[in-house]
Amino acid sequence: MAEEPQKPASAEEVVPVPADTPPTTQSEAEAEVEANAESIEEVVAEAEKAQSGVEDKISQSEAEAEVEANAKSIEEVVAEAEKAQSGAEDKISQSVSFKEETNVVGDLPEAQRKALDELKRLVQEALNNHELTAPKPEPEKKKTELKALEKKEEEVSEEKKEVEVTEEKKEAEVTEEKKEAEVIEEKKEAEVIEEKKEVDATEEKKEAEVIEEKKEVEVTEEKKEAEVIEEKKETEVIEEKKEREVLEEKKEGVVPISPEEVEIWGIPLLGDERSDVILLKFLRARDFKVKDALSMLRNTVRWRKEFGIEGLVEEDLGSDWDKVVFSHGHDKEGHPVYYNVFGEFEDKELYNKTFWDEEKRNKLIRWMIQSLEKSVRSLDFSPTGISTIVQVNDLKNSPGLGKRELRQATNQVLQLFQDNYPEFVAKQIFINVPWWYLAFSRMISPFFTQRTKSKFLFAGPSKSAHTLFQYIAPELVPVQYGGLSREAEQEFTTSDPVTEVTIKPATKHAVEFPVSEKSHAVWEIRVVGWDVSYGAEFVPGAEDGYTVIVQKNRKIGPADETVITNAFKIGEPGKIVLTIDNQTSKKKKLLYRSKTKPIPE
Repeated sequence: MAEEPQKPASAEEVVPVPADTPPTTQSEAEAEVEANAESIEEVVAEAEKAQSGVEDKISQSEAEAEVEANAKSIEEVVAEAEKAQSGAEDKISQSVSFKEETNVVGDLPEAQRKALDELKRLVQEALNNHELTAPKPEPEKKKTELKALEKKEEEVSEEKKEVEVTEEKKEAEVTEEKKEAEVIEEKKEAEVIEEKKEVDATEEKKEAEVIEEKKEVEVTEEKKEAEVIEEKKETEVIEEKKEREVLEEKKEGVVPISPEEVEIWGIPLLGDERSDVILLKFLRARDFKVKDALSMLRNTVRWRKEFGIEGLVEEDLGSDWDKVVFSHGHDKEGHPVYYNVFGEFEDKELYNKTFWDEEKRNKLIRWMIQSLEKSVRSLDFSPTGISTIVQVNDLKNSPGLGKRELRQATNQVLQLFQDNYPEFVAKQIFINVPWWYLAFSRMISPFFTQRTKSKFLFAGPSKSAHTLFQYIAPELVPVQYGGLSREAEQEFTTSDPVTEVTIKPATKHAVEFPVSEKSHAVWEIRVVGWDVSYGAEFVPGAEDGYTVIVQKNRKIGPADETVITNAFKIGEPGKIVLTIDNQTSKKKKLLYRSKTKPIPE
């Protein structure tokens, strides 16, 4: 039975560009893919133009000659393409496939253990200083703030100097006034002596003293006011200096704060054996370069916070793309299997609904990230558990490189996966691969590391089912891809094993199910691609028994049926015999399984 649709994981997911590719900018990667895509489009357009030119020939004989020449040319191109594709398919079983490394710390090489320990130390320091969730530093902004503080200090210094100059000027004026008062006093004393008016002189002297005292009081008050202003300015300068020191300390990361707690995919970054598995993914994505791995981890934590991943997981984004990306079963090693079905976008209504405007494209991107996030959280991150997936990309009826909106959205999602979901894909299987895709993959192959390329498998339409069966049991392969797994209620389940047999060209093959007691026998059979004759009969064990035809022998075409289920009530010991007659020139893959149910007495 199919599982709940979910999105696969990692940068290697949607198209063959993995999380461990050499670092390139998004714009450079998109430009390169665009250029490659356009070159292929030009080739196709040139071919169409050449074919169109034939129709425009005035002379019928010339047109016929041209058509014949072009037909021959096209046949050669197709033959060459088929030959190249066939050669690529034949090498699938011989390719050196990717082998997952251990996540058990004790089994790691010494250099890798040291790198892990160093990364853990750096992560602890980053947690202590709140560097992982802090926003990215803005150097220009900090410089501006410091310059503003310095400017304020200069202004305060200027004001202080002006106050001091003012005070000196006032003191000089007071001195001059005091001298004038003394001259007046002496003059008046002289007049008093002369006029012998001691009383008047005394009064005038008192008045001069009062004036002098009054001016001294005014000077004292002005001086106090200046001192208050100066103290206020100094206080402001001290406070601004303290603020600047705090900013500088924060910038240097030396402010004493308690360590932050950070989780990713529900797992703490430190303190758990599963944490080592997470950190190893970032190390492997950066070839065990510790500083690069830390930088990638820091950027991922910040991106998850900015993108609102925790809220996105719970968001309802609809089910428009459930057939585009879905999960179904697991491979022979236990990895969950996820399917990308690009042919679904051949539906114009779905395509327009998805890519009509930027808002709709963003919704698809959020849906794909949500699906990926859910699938990653369902993995087992224990050191001996399954923490990667297998990705199957179905390119049948794919819109191809001409759909610019799909390509751009795919590149955008790919970049996010590559930057924030490292090392989550164990294998990338591409099925129903057209010839142009093989050419395209060869063009972009130089951008991949050997590690990444070892995860890729390509299979054309004729080899797709065979390739899937190498890694996924037939009972778990969806029926549309050649397997026996289908959603409706069936007599058999995914727990009932399937037998695989290869039938050689121009041969008959018989399958027998012995039956020793009365029972109800049930079986199902499938020949991938059919185009063979099939029949079924019961042969009793007794020599004088009669053979019973259960399924009359008949020819079954490729499009007639997918899986045939038969049943027969058996009343005596004997055997069920299935006959498959392959008179084609190609090998055929036969799948079958059976079981019996006792008949109650």
